Amino acid sequence: MPNLGLPELLVILVIVVLIFGAGKIPQLGKGLGEGIKNFKDSMKDGQSGDPKDDGTNKPK
Repeated sequence: MPNLGLPELLVILVIVVLIFGAGKIPQLGKGLGEGIKNFKDSMKDGQSGDPKDDGTNKPK
């Protein structure tokens, strides 16, 4: 994993602001946070104690 210091992070932040504009940054952060939360929730829901369970609810 690359070692990102303060100068690199500032350059990335400036590029993001130039591309999306300052008004869109909070919306992007909110969307990213919700996406990560939904992904984590779906990973938790997908794990079950039955190793033969493939996650589908098929009647037997």
